[in-house]
Amino acid sequence: MYFPYFITYISVGFIISLALFLWALKNNQFRDQHRARFLPLENDKATEAAPVTGISRYEIYGLLLLACAGLLASAAVLVFALLSGGAP
Repeated sequence: MYFPYFITYISVGFIISLALFLWALKNNQFRDQHRARFLPLENDKATEAAPVTGISRYEIYGLLLLACAGLLASAAVLVFALLSGGAP
């Protein structure tokens, strides 16, 4: 009885995850994976954090919005399942 809602919920989550993965590929987030294992061995204290630009702020706000939307969707499915009574 609730299968269409859960399938839709899972499908939307999968599509959002796939879109974020493709965005990460496009922005070279997975480039140079072999360098990461040597980062703890470097003793470079001169590097400073890069300042947050306007684009980075929009990305942060977008990710926060997606997280809140996911939590709200989870709460909506839970409330719907509880309020519908569960009678077949």
